[in-house]
Amino acid sequence: MYKFSKQSIKNLNTCHKDLRTLFNEVIKHYDCTIVCGHRNKEDQDKAYAEEKSQVRWPDSKHNKYPSMAVDVAPYELNGIDWGKTQTSYFAGFVKGVHAVLYDQGIITHRLRMGIDWDSDNDINDTKFWDPCHFELISNKII
Repeated sequence: MYKFSKQSIKNLNTCHKDLRTLFNEVIKHYDCTIVCGHRNKEDQDKAYAEEKSQVRWPDSKHNKYPSMAVDVAPYELNGIDWGKTQTSYFAGFVKGVHAVLYDQGIITHRLRMGIDWDSDNDINDTKFWDPCHFELISNKII
């Protein structure tokens, strides 16, 4: 069984309860790291300037507290794998775990992923590729 580092736990603890529940289940089966949860103004401005975010402070779901978004990356044998295949596989795993927890009523929000912003299961139409981004959305189907 995998476990989060102290820094990952610290980052995850800035997130909404549903994200904490989701990724505490994911880590039991898939090694990953919590890159960031909540972003303050300085961190959001930096992410925007580096084109890692398309929104300015305070419009990111990372800017809420607790954060409604989290960036999580999969660990592989040689560290974090940012490739499209591996991050897509990881996102699919997260989506499956989310579906089970949501259907069981353990978490109450739907999930949107940075590889499929419109949630149409077509990652090839994604214009802003953000493979480690996962955010909570309302319970309405989009």
